Amino acid sequence: MPTATRPNSGAPPLPSARGPLSDTVLAALRRPAPAHLSPPPLDDLADPWGEDLQLALYVCYELHYRGFAAVDDAWEWSPPLLALRGWMERSFLAALRREVGEPPPLATVLADLLAEPPDGDGPSYHLLTTGTRLQAREYLVHRSTYHLKEADPQMWAVPRLPNPAKAALVAVQYDEYGAGRPERAHAELFAAMMADFGLDPAYGAHLDAVPAPALAVVNTMSLFGLHRSLRAALVGQFAAVEITSPPGAARLATAFERLGASPRGTLFYREHVLADAVHEQLVRHTVIEPLLARPPECSERDIAFGALAYARAEDRLADHLMAAWRSGTCSLRTPLPEEPLPEERPTGERPAEEPFRRPSQGAPR
Repeated sequence: MPTATRPNSGAPPLPSARGPLSDTVLAALRRPAPAHLSPPPLDDLADPWGEDLQLALYVCYELHYRGFAAVDDAWEWSPPLLALRGWMERSFLAALRREVGEPPPLATVLADLLAEPPDGDGPSYHLLTTGTRLQAREYLVHRSTYHLKEADPQMWAVPRLPNPAKAALVAVQYDEYGAGRPERAHAELFAAMMADFGLDPAYGAHLDAVPAPALAVVNTMSLFGLHRSLRAALVGQFAAVEITSPPGAARLATAFERLGASPRGTLFYREHVLADAVHEQLVRHTVIEPLLARPPECSERDIAFGALAYARAEDRLADHLMAAWRSGTCSLRTPLPEEPLPEERPTGERPAEEPFRRPSQGAPR
């Protein structure tokens, strides 16, 4: 096992601590692994949805993705850190189960996710009608914690599923990663959109500004992805994303155009309108149905739990955003700097204006 710090030029710096738990994790990561951990009394730690635990958990998970600059790679599998992470995961998973309760039948869950509320009032509706460009920029910062690594958490499911479902999941993921064109990867399209709004598109650049509700959305995915026992929940989470994405993406594409985005500033969401409608059908009929036909591979109850747990985390983020915007305050932990002039904005990738479609993509059934 490596014990020396490895330079990691593509990784972000460590964030600042938000409490005793995240301070323990971050202080350890600044030293070579293995180092002694002295966590605070865990029973005294508060809200599993709070800033301290969510940041500490996010940082632990990030060691399995791109890591952090000047952090020893050996921390990824450090037994003391994994033990502390395990305590945080148990606390967070219990909170998710309390939020969800006993899931209804999976068919009911999926049907409810498909139904658009007639009086929707979440962030995409707000940005479509009365939201400001500054609020759109804040929204992108919240979403950057996932979309700059879009599809990565769900890839953990691939080696844990039987071949029929695995093949279908990989087909969907192929689109997420650009269908053979790196500049078309959804993470690249999101980075280009951030640059169009005058935001730094570098991976992890805004972590200190992102509050717990946005971190919890990503942590839910990583929690499900890194535990084989939760693979069915990850499938449910993936299905929920693909089901709910197209209508919201359509609203956001129109909203961002209204707020002055260029074509590259709306391409990410325009791409998702059709692509995720196709993906939703693929996930339901070629991933979920084969899994349910092979008990006990994945239970209907666990898939439903994953979909609902993700939806509850998203609801908490939406509530946070709307509470801030309705009160006229910033939804981030620190306000964004003034938007740079067009000639001063980050360049980022500049994909072609129109979405690329694979010939195999058809209309949703």
